[in-house]
This record gives sequence, C-alpha cells and structure tokens, in this order.
Amino acid sequence: MFKVYQKYLMGEFLKKFFIIFLIFFCLIFILSVFEEIKFFEELNVGIAYPYFLTLINLPITIFEIFPFIILLTTQFLFYELSHNDELRLLKVNGLSNTKIIKILFILSIVIGIFNVLIFYNIASKLKFYYSDIKNSYSNDNKYLAMVTDSGLWIKDELDDKIYIIKSDYIKGDFLTKTFINEFDTEFELIRTIQSEKININDTNWVIENPIITENNITKIYEKPLNLETNFNQKKINNLFSNVSTYNVFELFNLKKDFDKFGYSSNEIKIHLLKLFSTPIFYSVLTVLSVIVILIFNNRSIFFNIIIGIFMSVMIYYFTFIFASLGNNGKLPVILSIFFPIIIISLLCAIGLITINEK
Repeated sequence: MFKVYQKYLMGEFLKKFFIIFLIFFCLIFILSVFEEIKFFEELNVGIAYPYFLTLINLPITIFEIFPFIILLTTQFLFYELSHNDELRLLKVNGLSNTKIIKILFILSIVIGIFNVLIFYNIASKLKFYYSDIKNSYSNDNKYLAMVTDSGLWIKDELDDKIYIIKSDYIKGDFLTKTFINEFDTEFELIRTIQSEKININDTNWVIENPIITENNITKIYEKPLNLETNFNQKKINNLFSNVSTYNVFELFNLKKDFDKFGYSSNEIKIHLLKLFSTPIFYSVLTVLSVIVILIFNNRSIFFNIIIGIFMSVMIYYFTFIFASLGNNGKLPVILSIFFPIIIISLLCAIGLITINEK
C-alpha cells in the first residue's frame, strides 16, 4: 500500500503529465494537419482524410518527445510544490529531497516501461498504416523495395519498362548475385540479366560481366552494361530508415534479415537500445529536472519554462549527435546510446549532493 504523501506526489505528477501531454498533442496536431492538407489538396479525398492521417501519425511523434514531457512535468510539479510551500511541509514531516526524488524516479521508470511495451507498439502499428496509406497516394508508389529472408527485392518502372530485381547481398555501393527480370507494360518478359556485381552508386547502374537471356538465347558479355533505374545506394538506404514503423518484435526479425543480407543493422540496433533504455532515460531526466528547479528555486515560472525548453533542445541534439555517430559506425552502438545517459547521470549525481545539503 502506498502512503498518503506517495499517493499525493504520484497523483500530482500524473495529472500534470496528462495536461502537458494534451498540450503537446494539440500543438503537434495543429502543425501536422496543415502539412497533410497541403499533401492532399490536389487529390480527390474526403475532407476528413487529412485529419484522420494526422491522428494515426501523432502517437509515434508523441513517443519521440515523451522524455521532454517528463522533464517539463517534473519542473512544473516541483515549482508548484515549492511556491505553495508544500515542499517545506513535506520536509517538516521527515521527507528529504532524496526521498521525494526517489518516488518520482520510480514512477518515471514505470511510465517508461509502459510506453515501450504498450504505447510504442500501438504507435508503431499506426505509423505503419500511415506510411502505407501515404505511399499509395505518392508518386513513388510504383518504386518498391523490401528485405526478406531471400535478400533484397526491388520493383522499378522506367521508360515503359518494369524491372523486378532480386539481389542476395549488398555491400557499400555494390549489389552481388543479382537477377533482373525486365518486362514491358503488359508484363511480357523482354529479357533477364544476371550479374555477380553491380555498382549502384548512381541511378545509372553499372552491371559487370552481365549474363543476358533474350528470346531463349543466353550470352555472356565482358563489357559492363549500363541500366538506368530510379534507385541508387542512397535511395535504397532511405527506404529502410523508417524503423519507427516496426514494433519491438518486428525489429528483432528485421535485424536478423539485415544481418543475413549484409545490410547495416546499426540503425535498428540503436533504435532497440533507445527503446530498452527509455525507462532509465525518463528517470534520469526526472532527477535532472528536479535538480534544476531546486537550484533556480526563487525564479519565475516563465524563467523555469525557458530553462526546461532549453534543456530539452540541448539534450535532444546531444543524444541525436551521438546516435548519428553510432549509426555511421564512428562510435560503438552501445556507447552512442548510453554515453549521453552516463553524462547526464553524472551531472545528476553532482546535483543530488548539492541539493541534499539544503
């Protein structure tokens, strides 16, 4: 059973968390819906369609900013406790700053676990539906690519020709063991092209030592063959960059497929580590927020809001830079995620020593 002061602190925290959540929800909805309306302005869809798409895309965006909702929630809670003299009352009854922080620390971990196991999996599924619907209206819908157990599959259309491409392995700018079926618009087979190595650095692919079968006649060529496509190495990379459309279990399966195919799975590893470290990240930000509000205890609410926003921006870019370094292979993946958390934790440890003396 929870004690009265524990129920009070948790209740106040959750109420403010919900209010700030609704504020961000409304702000993001208003900003996003204009983008959707602009996308569909020349398409024949119902008036409610952009609003529907905005709503199903909102949860994954909210998930990304949850750490900063936690940070601002803690600041508002402690500001109110301090300026209503409730913080002093709690201390008179034997509650130190450390005990109060411990309650919010544990509550933040619980919120983090819920967000990863429940909220994120729902949000990622909605994001998948959102992406699928948007792609059906996009000009790029006829250009498809996917990774399966058997390798990379690409469907491409160019100059009244349709290409179905299957490759076993990708490394850098090259596809290896590739089989290309070329069809006309009626899906009549024109020719097949096989190659052990294709340079895809540019949309004009360079097929080395192609084996071409046309009209049941197979020929091997020593000279490279150029094939114009809509894909290059960069575009293929971008097609698989939206890992937020996969839930936790799908991410593990996708990682296995990428490893088997030879495609870099660093982004998936980083995303998984972010998810697993989310409860820790929430709790560390909670402690940091408490420390900052206690240090600037006598400042106005406006000042504390500015400090909260500034901290959110700084932490976002700090974590983003390290995640990018990990994704590019310039830092170990684990270090790219946990180093920012370790740095923030060290700052919190120093701050705790300071405020506990008050």
